[in-house]
Amino acid sequence: MLIKHFYDPDSSTLSYVVACQETGSCAIIDPVLDFDYASGTIHTGTADRLIAFVQQSNLTLELILETHVHADHITSAPYIRERLGGKIGIGASITQVQTTFAQIFDEDSDFARDGSQFDQIFADGDSFHLGNITCAAMHVPGHTPACMAYLLNDALFVGDTLFMPDAGTARCDFPGGNAHALFQSIQRLLTLPGDTRIFVCHDYQPNDRALAYETTVAEQRALNIHVGADTQESDFVRMREARDAELGMPALILPSLQLNMRAGLIPAAEETDRVFLKVPINRFGGVSLNKLPKDKPPAASKGEQKLS
Repeated sequence: MLIKHFYDPDSSTLSYVVACQETGSCAIIDPVLDFDYASGTIHTGTADRLIAFVQQSNLTLELILETHVHADHITSAPYIRERLGGKIGIGASITQVQTTFAQIFDEDSDFARDGSQFDQIFADGDSFHLGNITCAAMHVPGHTPACMAYLLNDALFVGDTLFMPDAGTARCDFPGGNAHALFQSIQRLLTLPGDTRIFVCHDYQPNDRALAYETTVAEQRALNIHVGADTQESDFVRMREARDAELGMPALILPSLQLNMRAGLIPAAEETDRVFLKVPINRFGGVSLNKLPKDKPPAASKGEQKLS
């Protein structure tokens, strides 16, 4: 089994190409689309590097696996699928996430909340194959309700559920997140054999250390600063909730959620053929809007009839 990592420094995200070297079948896990928020500009350089690697290695893309609806980067899954084929997969609880964020972003009935934007929906315990690689999907809620981990032979791709041992665990304060659920999900992962390799989705390089992305279940059990060394659930929840209360929102959370809940598909264009994303005011905290001055609708001009 071949595992090749790709790092996006702007979002500290790790994407992976995983390939069966006997058959040439491969999967891409958590690919990134470049987005400059200040200008509203999309670029594909990061995704193009994954595409080039797959093509140069003569691999056949079977699956694009999303571990969850990311809040810190936009997925490039549909862009990659258009060029390499393959199916986009995510966990079955995506419907819960779509329903939650459809309300936050005031989506109309055109936005499907049934996960149909994705090609394949994985339930907890589903098994599948990638060439001769045996794969299993594991539902690991906590960071979001729909988080999945994927076990490919002895390699576990955990999304944001776990970071490297010196960085701890994911936050749980996004809508639908739950620190108790995250602790239980992590304990489930840590029951896997100690030599199971863990590949993380983010590395924030604490204390300016070099980039790291691979660890093991045994290392996480012993050394993870949030859940290692027999940490109790109550202590973890207390720590996690206090820490989350001090964290700012990811810079790309608003565009990321709107696109990622659509499997990365761009929302429909307006009548002008221009595409817009929404910025809901104070849905993730802030002062009450009742305390702020608001613009008033313009008064009806002469000869204009008011309709009631």
